[in-house]
Amino acid sequence: MDDIEAIKRLKARYCRLMDTKDWNGYRELFTDDVTVDLELAGEAVPGQGQDSTEAAGAVIAGADSFLAMLVPTLGEVVTVHQCHTPEIDVLSPSTARGIWAMEDLLRFPDGTELHGFGHYHETYEKQGEDWLIKSTRLTRLRTDVVAGPQVARRQIAE
Repeated sequence: MDDIEAIKRLKARYCRLMDTKDWNGYRELFTDDVTVDLELAGEAVPGQGQDSTEAAGAVIAGADSFLAMLVPTLGEVVTVHQCHTPEIDVLSPSTARGIWAMEDLLRFPDGTELHGFGHYHETYEKQGEDWLIKSTRLTRLRTDVVAGPQVARRQIAE
């Protein structure tokens, strides 16, 4: 398999393992020292509290730190991630970069839904035979949030 196809498969696993909440498998997709930049990922989700605010504006260093933030933030959230139209450049036998158009749908336990559109900007590193995500930055073009019934009732009561 060529390197570009291997990176496409890596990103496909990223979406599948996130959405199925296979956190052990998901962790294996990243270098130990991955940088995850969510500063341009969007706003906090209404009704989801401070954790979503912190996650939306964070730069996280290290795969274990990323998972320590991600699991409690999205562990109970139904997610559907789709990545499309990759622009992948192999820079050397062990480094590459790529940009992916993305769309995600998140349904929070209170029924709030977020439908987002944007791009992943990533670098990759080949370790042994495997390509891993070395850095990822999520930028959003649009985010549509629909408050769930519990949030809407709280807002009406206020």
